[in-house]
Amino acid sequence: MRYAGSNNFVGRTIDGYRAQRCLVVRQAAVALAAVQRDLAASGFGLKMLDCYRPARAVRDFQRWAEDPSDQRNKAAYYPSVDKRELFARGYVAARSGHSRGATVDLTLVRLDGADVDMGTRFDFLDAKSAPGSRAVSQDAQRHRAVLRSAMQRHGFQGISNEWWHFRLVPEPYPSTYFDFPVE
Repeated sequence: MRYAGSNNFVGRTIDGYRAQRCLVVRQAAVALAAVQRDLAASGFGLKMLDCYRPARAVRDFQRWAEDPSDQRNKAAYYPSVDKRELFARGYVAARSGHSRGATVDLTLVRLDGADVDMGTRFDFLDAKSAPGSRAVSQDAQRHRAVLRSAMQRHGFQGISNEWWHFRLVPEPYPSTYFDFPVE
């Protein structure tokens, strides 16, 4: 849970994250457990990176994105994107499905917990992070396809610019943006 610490694109703890916990609605938890069982047959598992995100955290991201002077993690997380373009390119949003509890950011790991090559780091805000990017290794392309396929089989939809981002469809609370802190 990167946003409860400073190892993220903003470079500090994000508002509303008081603990490194993954919270999701029950329907998403059941579907994720099914994905985990499915992947285990191939020697993979899931590593959760972000789950429910308080609405206050989304507002914190927005304030950060609107401050052009804060560039402390540009080299590591968005080296080829002008920070002023993060909204237009869909990397930062004024409202997030994460705040509805059925959207997750995750990656593949081996069953022993070892990371696998996904081509880019989580939250690398760049065209290379698109699920179908050919600018990453063949292993990374294969791993992204394995992850996406398993998630889709269990009711999750990805997005076009982030290989790690998935939303359960239909969402249990499609019009609600929760704002309780992660504790």
